[in-house]
Amino acid sequence: MSLVVKDLSFIYHDGTRALDGVSFSIERGERVAVIGPNGAGKTTLMLHLNGVLEPTSGTVEIAGMRVERANLREVRRRVGLVFQDPDDQLFMPTVREDVAFGPANLGMDDLDARVHQALAAVGMEHVADRPPHHLSFGQRRRVAIATVLAMEPEVMVLDEPTSNLDPASRRELAEILDGLSITALVVTHDLPFALRLCPRALLLSDGRVIADGPTARILSDDELLRAHRLELPYGFDPAVLRST
Repeated sequence: MSLVVKDLSFIYHDGTRALDGVSFSIERGERVAVIGPNGAGKTTLMLHLNGVLEPTSGTVEIAGMRVERANLREVRRRVGLVFQDPDDQLFMPTVREDVAFGPANLGMDDLDARVHQALAAVGMEHVADRPPHHLSFGQRRRVAIATVLAMEPEVMVLDEPTSNLDPASRRELAEILDGLSITALVVTHDLPFALRLCPRALLLSDGRVIADGPTARILSDDELLRAHRLELPYGFDPAVLRST
């Protein structure tokens, strides 16, 4: 298993229970969407996967390694977080330096090869020597993904990857992610994107896993979606995309 979450609960200092006994596992190479209404606990879950937050109870394991303080250096190599705003990850003078930063910080070798391969995987090798802030938002999103790929992680976690993208950039991103052979957890409100990219989905609500199964089946359950304040775009039929 790439990722195993068992009985994970988390309570914030103000007493808010953000996660309540969350359990699931992800096989190597799976792409799984995490969907749910605002306040469901999606971001809190994401921040447990590489040790930003510590569980109140329960455990998280990445490829058999427990996520805990003693293992954080290796855990953060194995779990790559791609944040909603790429500017939270891009801070070096050039794209090349940004992509090399993580591997260099961990003392990895073959930096030039890592940078080239990561940028090629997202179609951005031609901007390697440009300043990140000169790129479009969609291009910066791709470079942010490359910074994670350069670490060769076990699991990549993407937080709202389609936010602020135009339709063409959204489609291009889906095609790029679809071509990556990496375990991916995609936290998103974009239900059509979840269906396009992830065969499986977890529906999180009030800190609990309400449904876990094929994305098309979950998104075809109108009653389930309404009960948890989720809506597909007007006129969108999951069966249509599933059959294309």
